[in-house]
Formats: sequence, structure tokens, C-alpha cells
Amino acid sequence: MVNFNILDLVLYSFMVIKMTKIAVIATKDRVYGVNKSLELLGINPIKDKHVIFKPNFNTADPPPASSSMVTIKQLITKLKEMGAKSITVAERSGPVNTAKTFKKKGLYELANELDFKIIDLTQIPREEYVLKNTEGFHWKDGFLFAKIYDDAECIVETCCLKTHMYGGHFTLSLKNAVGIVSKKNMGELHSSKNQRVMVAEINSVYKPDLIIMDGILSFVDRGPMEGTRKEANVFIAGTDKVAIDAVGVAILRILGTTPEVSKGSIFEQEQIKRAVELGVGISSPDEIEFITDSEDSKKLVAQIKKKLAD
Repeated sequence: MVNFNILDLVLYSFMVIKMTKIAVIATKDRVYGVNKSLELLGINPIKDKHVIFKPNFNTADPPPASSSMVTIKQLITKLKEMGAKSITVAERSGPVNTAKTFKKKGLYELANELDFKIIDLTQIPREEYVLKNTEGFHWKDGFLFAKIYDDAECIVETCCLKTHMYGGHFTLSLKNAVGIVSKKNMGELHSSKNQRVMVAEINSVYKPDLIIMDGILSFVDRGPMEGTRKEANVFIAGTDKVAIDAVGVAILRILGTTPEVSKGSIFEQEQIKRAVELGVGISSPDEIEFITDSEDSKKLVAQIKKKLAD
């Protein structure tokens, strides 16, 4: 029998438990939410990097159907302040036209103002996609993943807080990755009973350096383009997609949401469970270290922890 003293046990626990920091900011102010998210995380994976930026521009509908341009502008401004060499927004809308979505959102004007590049992923040639086809995937012949993300030295994402009535159940940071996959693969994804695990599999082929969820407004049913809006008044930030989505699902449950999102343990939700199996992020709520900015944020975290423990 091996004998451990207390110090050995403490050191062992630090080695085997993979902790991740998640910032929770209770706020109605998107500029404050972005700034405080970055301040609390206390990291700078941006400096001297060429940043590829992934918003949620599924459509041009107002938040939470798509990313707020206030959040986009402030986040890009901060990335430049943090020392980004360049910033490229690379995105694909769907089912609507991507260029029209960019125009309606005001992305082209913002790019001129803040000096960043835009890539419409529906307009790049086949050779600018990489086939991802790992054994055990639920994709019939794999999926085409945008090369600009495959080659990226730094990836920043911002996502929304909402449900999904077309089979995804919820669309948070994991589902946001669908916009990096070729439109050619969407028929298979959206017609499959395995849609939620297939979403998780997309996330296994890359790792973002920073994720910020704008949860000022949420859809608690239907989605992703329209639904019942509720004010969640929160920003969630971190580097771990499993943790971000687990917290997002907890908040949806606090607000009152669909039966599909409400039932069972949060870590048994199919998107999250499959992502854990693939090593996308943490495997337990015990591995989340929450960081907050106020008493209101601490009260919200207490509610989140209860939902994560259910």
C-alpha cells in the first residue's frame, strides 16, 4: 500500500484536476462586459498575433439572434489595444446570404473604421477548406473546415445565449463553430439525429484562445433567429468551451427554458457530453474557478453552481 501525507494529496489533486477560470459579470452594459471580462481573466493571448475573429452572424437579426455590434466593436478595439498584429473576421451565415448579413450588421463600415479584414467563408474556394474525418466521428465522410481557422495562431470568439429549435437544443460557444464549416456539409448536419454530437466533433479540431459570451439578452425558447427574449444581463468569458456552455445552460435554466435544455444533468447534455469525451474542455463543474466583479455577480454564480450540481 502506498502512503500519502497531506501535502502529497494536495499536490496530487492539483495535478489531476484541470481547472479553468470563468469570468461572470452581471451587467446591462456591453462595453463594460467586454472590458471587465478581459480584466478578470488577466490573460493576453493576443499580443503580437494575427487574430482570427469568429462572431455569431448566423443571420442579421438583432441580439440575441446575432452578435451585438456594440460587443463586436468594443472587443475588436480591445484586441487592438492588447497588441494584435492584425484582425480578420471570418464567418459564414446560414441559411441567409453572408455578404448581405455583413452589410445589414454594418460590418463593412466598422472594418473601415477600425482597420480589420473580413472574409466571407462562402466565397472562398474548396482548397481553402481542410477535410476533417477522424475515426469515430458521426459525420459520414468528415466535414470541410475553413483553413484560415485551421492555420490560425490566435482565435477569438464571441457567442450569444440562446436556444435552438432545429435540433441543436442550445446554441452557445460550441454551436458557434458551425459557421467555420462549409455550407456543403449543412444538409447532413441539420438532417441528422446526431446533430448535437456532430457539433461537438467540430470543436475537437481546433481550440480558441478567448471566448466571450454576450448574454445581455437571451432566447429561452425557439431560436436561433427568433424566440422568447429574456434579459439575462450577463457576460461570460473564458478559454474553455465546455465550461462556457455549461454555465450558459445553467443560466438558461435559471431563466426558465425548454424541456430539452432543462432535463438531466448539464454535463449529460449531448453537445457537452460529447465535447467532454473528445477532450474539448473540462469534464466536471468542479473544474471551474469562477471570478467575479461584484456582489450581484457572486449571487448569480451561486445560482449557477446550484444548477451545475443538479
